[in-house]
Amino acid sequence: MKRYLFLIIILFLVFQVSLKNLVSANPFVKDKRQQELKYLYEVNKSDEEYKRDKKILELNPSGYMTYDEYEAASEYKDKSKIDYVVPKVEAPSDFKYVPKPLYRIVKYNDPPGSPELSLGKNIYNTRQINAQGVASPDYSKLVYSAVYYYADSASVAADVFVIPLDQDGTNLNKILKANTSKRLQKPILSTDKLIDNYAAFRTLTPVDFNPDGSKILLKQKIGSSEDGIWETKPFVYDFTTETDYDLSAVRDAIVYFWKEYMNLNLDDVRWDIYPLGFDKNNSNSVVVQAFAFTGVKPVFLGTWSIDSKGSRSQVVSFDKNFIPQVSSNGYKVVKDGVEEYTSVKIQEKMDAIETKFLEKQRLRKEKAAIKEINDEYKWTKRELRDNYKDDARDLKKLRSLSGSTEGVELQEAYRKYLEDQNNKDIEKLQKRINKEQKKLDKIEQKINKLNSEFSHENQNSQEDGEDVQSQESASEEADQDSSFE
Repeated sequence: MKRYLFLIIILFLVFQVSLKNLVSANPFVKDKRQQELKYLYEVNKSDEEYKRDKKILELNPSGYMTYDEYEAASEYKDKSKIDYVVPKVEAPSDFKYVPKPLYRIVKYNDPPGSPELSLGKNIYNTRQINAQGVASPDYSKLVYSAVYYYADSASVAADVFVIPLDQDGTNLNKILKANTSKRLQKPILSTDKLIDNYAAFRTLTPVDFNPDGSKILLKQKIGSSEDGIWETKPFVYDFTTETDYDLSAVRDAIVYFWKEYMNLNLDDVRWDIYPLGFDKNNSNSVVVQAFAFTGVKPVFLGTWSIDSKGSRSQVVSFDKNFIPQVSSNGYKVVKDGVEEYTSVKIQEKMDAIETKFLEKQRLRKEKAAIKEINDEYKWTKRELRDNYKDDARDLKKLRSLSGSTEGVELQEAYRKYLEDQNNKDIEKLQKRINKEQKKLDKIEQKINKLNSEFSHENQNSQEDGEDVQSQESASEEADQDSSFE
């Protein structure tokens, strides 16, 4: 029994000595600072892996996101700064041929005074329609009317907005790409929005720009859907001063003239004016024509003009056959037939080839982007690992120094160690840089060699072509000599 007890004591002492040696050989087994370094290293590595996966997912967004990402994506964005592309309408698969309309640009105010709003029945369902726009002479902006229907009073009101046109592409594409989301928020002209008169309507229609596009003539029609138009008022908006001018003084001049000189009170009859546009010989003057509806045939009340600020009116002619000289400056887009079947089929083949090419290009770019993200993650993870090893190495050195020195001597010894180790790291990094530079030099030598070989081949081919050309010219001369003989 004593023998077994003695053996147990010896084994216990041996195990205790072995455990002591193990702890002394690895002093960081129970070191909390070492464990903290290891924990931070693993956390940073997991964060970088999450960032890597997130970047790859964002290449093709799926819609899944965190709450914070959703909040950031839900913030208000200025629609005027969003780029829009003209959408392509996909044809159904069971359609062999879908006629595609063609468009062209024509003069807007042709013949003069012809632009009118066509509301139609759709306004009663949609409550708002956007009329066709007119582009300025320099294709820098497009002006259109927005018409509103109020069902409570069956009345109509309108605003006129401006859309700055994108300056890329052809003039036709500039107009086709115009989008209401890019319009200037403040309208340049508005009608009253009152709904106290049942079935009353107030509409605004662009008539035409002046030659340099700095002004636009508009007409406001006021009336009732039950008994027709009451009156038309012309307006001019100056884009330079951002001011609108009411030209209703020309109506007062017409009423005064016919009352004073012709003893006809126009207030007792139904009459109206028709703004035609800007005078061709005077861009600061607007031309209108007036008619009275006193019977079956309208009575011509003369051609009149008024300056663009509404301060001076004058008669131009009372001859009903007189044709006023009015400029036509704005542009609009109209349909110009449809594409031929053969053109559509050729275009479909070209679109298919282009789609296939773009898909390959997209996959190539996506693959390159994923490779770049993975390379970045690989270098970041390597940097984290190197930093962790350096911190663990420095901590181990600090523990070994603290066992032999303390106080100021410990600080000085540790500072000296850090300086020496930093110099070693710099030397190691320089060796790595020199190694990578050698690889780059070899690649550059190969590229220069290929370039020289390529240029040499081109020079030889060019010399061969010159020899062939000289031989051909010599043979032609010989043929000419023989023909002379």
